[in-house]
Amino acid sequence: MRVDLAVHILAGAVGISSGFVALYAAKGATVHRKSGMVFVYAILVMAVLGGGIAAIRGVAPQANVPAAVLTAYLVITALVTVRPPAGWSRRADIALMLVALSVGLTDFGFGISAVTSTDAKLHWLLIPFSIFGTVGLLASAGDLRMIRSGGLRGTSRIARHLWRMCFALFIATASFFLGQAKVFPKPMRIPGLLALPVLAVLVTMFYWLWRVRIKRSSRGLVRLRTPELA
Repeated sequence: MRVDLAVHILAGAVGISSGFVALYAAKGATVHRKSGMVFVYAILVMAVLGGGIAAIRGVAPQANVPAAVLTAYLVITALVTVRPPAGWSRRADIALMLVALSVGLTDFGFGISAVTSTDAKLHWLLIPFSIFGTVGLLASAGDLRMIRSGGLRGTSRIARHLWRMCFALFIATASFFLGQAKVFPKPMRIPGLLALPVLAVLVTMFYWLWRVRIKRSSRGLVRLRTPELA
């Protein structure tokens, strides 16, 4: 096995493991913060190597390269949302917004090419390309709103961090459990079984987003009632 591929697989395994720890650890606690940082670094290594291998060796580059770029973009923007490095500028936010926009448009372009292809076997690719394209466009729109508003605060900031980290974990988990199902022993190659970790990420992501929304609504209700109490 090539060294780059071995490191890619190892980074993916570390990223998925640490990602699940961060996903279910108490938010803001030491375990959450440390496992989250391990997740970010591991996923960045996985994405960079995965995208490079796909581009250089021609391993489904149309699907894998945009997915790798999107994954790296998600973890970077999720991290700087809560821990911006010294010297982070508006130009960096704009550059990342353009990356997400490019990925979104590229994926939709590949999706149209797939569905209009004379090879009917490629038509199903419209689904993953549409999903990743939609995420890219929605993320770039979120970046634009953040840039125009001068930054995010409170629950909006938490929600941005949350969904981007979770979707990066979703991509990594789906790529491993569904995209590499052949590496599992035959008795485990049950689509429903391998899909459970992937679904767990999505369900947990929506749960936490719901919690954040409820918290924001509760705070808004308190603010509305305060004048009346006074």
